Amino acid sequence: MNVSTNTYQRPLTRVIQRIGDAAGKAGRDPSDIRLVAVSKTVAADRLRQAVLAGVETVGENYIQEARNKFSELGDLPVQWHFIGHLQRNKAKYAVRIFDLIHSVDSVRLADEINHQAERINKTQPILVQVNLAGEPTKSGVAPEAVEQLVRHIGTLPCLSLQGLMTMPPFFNAPEKVRPYFKQLRLLRDRMRKLDIPNIDMNELSMGMTGDFETAVEEGATLVRIGTAIFGARK
Repeated sequence: MNVSTNTYQRPLTRVIQRIGDAAGKAGRDPSDIRLVAVSKTVAADRLRQAVLAGVETVGENYIQEARNKFSELGDLPVQWHFIGHLQRNKAKYAVRIFDLIHSVDSVRLADEINHQAERINKTQPILVQVNLAGEPTKSGVAPEAVEQLVRHIGTLPCLSLQGLMTMPPFFNAPEKVRPYFKQLRLLRDRMRKLDIPNIDMNELSMGMTGDFETAVEEGATLVRIGTAIFGARK
């Protein structure tokens, strides 16, 4: 399918403008927020056009889909982020493709990623995914268990923990999600104060198409946006 670059230039420009407006409202520098274009189910040719239109970071949810796209688009000057649930038996593929894994939620998964990264002499940047609402249908470590996991990750030589990620409950009203974004920021700040060796806590991955402006106001540094760029998924 031949897709014009202009197909994505306009929605991408609009999203970037909205991020800037939300940052300004919160007294933040817009350059501190990175847009992760969620390309789940987006065909490789469409993704290439989005990158040509200005997308700098893509977010993939599924390893096999990401492997196929990476084999076609690995020449593009773009960062690859994994934002879905990662199974331990797929960690070896994840460390070969992704610049950042958002969804580490257990000691066992952290250990496996560390092992696979060591095999290819890589230090793998990661985030810890937190399940703030305790939803059984979502991955993520419980808030009260974050410190234990973070301290363990700090002992793993081939992992670089950059911050936290969350997927809050779905509400069709951004203000209802705000408390979860604030909770993640406060949890991140508490982890910072512990001054755990070999740990950075600069990143907050939170906010999607329906609520990313609220997330930016609450401190997001990575917003994961798909629909507002690529349109509704079929």
